[in-house]
Amino acid sequence: MQEYIEKNRDRFLNELLDLLRIPSVSADSKFKPDMLKAAEYVRDRIAEAGADRAEIFETEGHPVVYGEKIIDPALPTVLIYGHYDVQPADPYELWNSPPFEPVIKNDRIYARGACDDKGQFYMHIKALEIMLATGTLACNVKVMIEGEEEIGSSNLGTFVRKYKEMLHCDTILISDTSIIANDVPSIETGLRGLTYVEVEVVGANRDLHSGVYGGGVANPINVLCEMIASLKDEDGHITIPGFYDKVEELTAAERAALNAAPFDLEEYRKDLNIEDVAGERGYTTIERTSVRPTLDVNGIWGGYIGEGAKTVLPSKANAKISMRLVPHQTDDEICALFTKHFESIAPASVKVKVVPHHGGLPYVTPTDSVEYRAAELAMEESFGKKPIPTRGGGSIPIVALFEQELGCKSILMGFGLDIDALHSPNESYGLFNYYKGIETIPLFFKHYAELKR
Repeated sequence: MQEYIEKNRDRFLNELLDLLRIPSVSADSKFKPDMLKAAEYVRDRIAEAGADRAEIFETEGHPVVYGEKIIDPALPTVLIYGHYDVQPADPYELWNSPPFEPVIKNDRIYARGACDDKGQFYMHIKALEIMLATGTLACNVKVMIEGEEEIGSSNLGTFVRKYKEMLHCDTILISDTSIIANDVPSIETGLRGLTYVEVEVVGANRDLHSGVYGGGVANPINVLCEMIASLKDEDGHITIPGFYDKVEELTAAERAALNAAPFDLEEYRKDLNIEDVAGERGYTTIERTSVRPTLDVNGIWGGYIGEGAKTVLPSKANAKISMRLVPHQTDDEICALFTKHFESIAPASVKVKVVPHHGGLPYVTPTDSVEYRAAELAMEESFGKKPIPTRGGGSIPIVALFEQELGCKSILMGFGLDIDALHSPNESYGLFNYYKGIETIPLFFKHYAELKR
């Protein structure tokens, strides 16, 4: 296997670079032709890897790419999940190189989608090629790569329910997460859920002269800022009534195990160029970013932001707000709680509207399953040390749905790093991580087949 990787090392990289050149931004309609182009590219590479079936399925939104290689119906089946859509690259001016013209510097690939998730899902396509070329494929493989993960996978639930029989499998393998460090492998055993909303605060029926009306009419930006500020108290605790009702507190032993993972607070601050961390009082940074719910403003706008000055009271102000959820919280329930509270704290001088965008449920996978053990053995073999179980702070909305509809657990065996700058300018992915993933994935199949016998 290693010999095959070394022989095809340059081709594996160049194929990924070609994929990264396609600006498959699902959130922006102007990139719709590029979304189809990316889907076609993925389909063709799955076919070239040796799949018996590789095709594109249309949805109400962006298409889903599906492929499969069934070597023996009696053997276990692994479903690979990933997404070919990427976050918008804005602001472009903050990139050191064009986001869709990948460059390699210091053994890292810089491009939008390099890690999230093109670099990570493409490892699986190359792993499939390796297993088929070397005659080592030990399980059946199904591959589903979607194009709407970055906008909430709104059409994937319908797709999964419609093609449940086609997608039938024993476990789902996902590489859209990270490891602690290149010399400290880890496997994420849980993800936070998500509720995402947009809020609008409207004052007068038009923009007003701030001298003529200032002090007498509500300024929607001021009001919005005051409302947002009230959503947390001085301890960083979210003030929405009922928000924490279903949050399960970890035991002292569970918290100790979670905080046993290597973490250097000084390096963390240095990497982010901050003087100190912030967050909910009484919890460590590891806990705040993995097992505690959050509320954050992702964008805020209103009024005049052009060059020079314009003395105006804006007619309205807007913000986008996300809440990360933990087990037992549901996106629908938290969205309803947020909406009720936000509307209740609005002064009579403005009108408020809350528009839900998308959400997803939190997810936890057991560490005593055959699937987890296979991933653990695979990483231990490739990295030379046993991986540490961790909890992820991000969200993959479809994971909980997979369990509901397909009745099986997902294994989050990712290879990214915290320095990859996901969703930010200058996103990157290490060459070490890309090739290490290609090396490790076939080992998962080997160990999974052995453990399932």
